[in-house]
Amino acid sequence: MHIPDGFLDAKTFITLDVVAVGFVAAAAARARRVLSERAVPLMAVLAAFIFAAQMLNFPVAGGTSGHFAGGALAAILLGPWAGGLVITLVLVIQALAFGDGGMLALGANVFNLAVVAPFVGYGAYSLLRKVFAGEAGRFVGAFAAAWLAVVAAASACAAELAIAGTVPFAVAFPAMVGAHALIGLGEGVITAAALAAIRASRPDLLELGRGGAA
Repeated sequence: MHIPDGFLDAKTFITLDVVAVGFVAAAAARARRVLSERAVPLMAVLAAFIFAAQMLNFPVAGGTSGHFAGGALAAILLGPWAGGLVITLVLVIQALAFGDGGMLALGANVFNLAVVAPFVGYGAYSLLRKVFAGEAGRFVGAFAAAWLAVVAAASACAAELAIAGTVPFAVAFPAMVGAHALIGLGEGVITAAALAAIRASRPDLLELGRGGAA
């Protein structure tokens, strides 16, 4: 889902670069205001975990592969604002060090994976936690929220490619959403498993995200 340079026209990537800069500034200000000091080490560890997890691809239909995105997990643990900052850091390192996603398209990738995915994932998780009570609800909510976050980010990516005139929306949308609906299943499993591991070892960390909630 990382968009390389050359796939978006100037008006599209410049607009999204501006939006991404505005989000990072607002998210940083909010994180300083509402997050506790003990959330800072978690942000660093979570960024390292997501970065490493994204390097591992899993097979999808048709010989393609997908990888963990981490937007929903970051938002569930830290809230969508701080979670988006974590994903932004990962995206910047990937673009600079590995060329994974273009520098001009970095704003688009930040918007899709660090704004759309965390906020959609956090909203879905919060809603599902009210519908499904207890610990089972936590993991059902995490799985569904992670799946929905990936599909939402893929939909945004398809819309951007269509707006830029790269691929018609009627082609980009089913291709992106179809593949990422399958990738989202792996995302959901990893997200639920990570929450289960944290619940078993450090359940207090599951409460940090409330401070950074939207």
